[in-house]
Amino acid sequence: MNEKRDTVSASAHNYVPARLLPLGDSALTLELGRSIETETHERVLGVAAALEALKGEPALAGVEEWVSSFCALTVHFDPDVTDAEALGHLLLALAARGTRASIAGLEWVLPACFDEEFAPDLDALAARKGMSPQAVIDTLLGATFRVYTIGFLPGFPYLGGLPEALEVPRLSSPRSAVPAKSIAVAGAMCAVYPWLSPGGWHLLGRTPVPMFDPRYSARPALLAPGDRLRWRAVDRETYDAMAAQAEAGTLDRERFCRKDMPA
Repeated sequence: MNEKRDTVSASAHNYVPARLLPLGDSALTLELGRSIETETHERVLGVAAALEALKGEPALAGVEEWVSSFCALTVHFDPDVTDAEALGHLLLALAARGTRASIAGLEWVLPACFDEEFAPDLDALAARKGMSPQAVIDTLLGATFRVYTIGFLPGFPYLGGLPEALEVPRLSSPRSAVPAKSIAVAGAMCAVYPWLSPGGWHLLGRTPVPMFDPRYSARPALLAPGDRLRWRAVDRETYDAMAAQAEAGTLDRERFCRKDMPA
């Protein structure tokens, strides 16, 4: 499950000018856009790839790590070692190159069960959109999602590519407890709650596949930025069998990884 990176020139694209924002005295955030879109995200990954190439160089002395998000890259450093001003100039210079990087990530087809118990918001969302519940499910199943970032909780994937027909604001009153592995939508995003937690997204189904498994020490989070994902509907009996395997630690998550998913 190796990842490949492809870089392309972005000089032909009109980008929002980069902004450098201090984050306390030990981090800088390089903002490369204001909206969630593939081109902006690939620009963020381009700067991250450039930093990776500079690892070990004096220019990154004291730099501890960098974390990418939808539209920005935050670089954490030791203020006693790093020249913050010089680092800021470097980040802006890397952004000015306009290089985009795309991660050729993994391709997943994950099971999803839309049993009534797992989909408490399905009927309400369908009524709000003037669709039948089955039409909502079919629309979700027909989409290919891109993993933009992991956040909020370990293994929580922010998935772009939600069809416009399913876009909906967050719940006005968040739940205090969302069951683990719940498939949810809000705004223009889809996600999966890896753990029992509070949450304000609309719950449309559930997957039996754990989003985070510490047994996979090299990659405990199932999904990573650059991965693509599709949902495949399964009935409750199939879900329960897979969930039991997951609980016993015998569900092989590699079986859901594909190499032939069309672009």
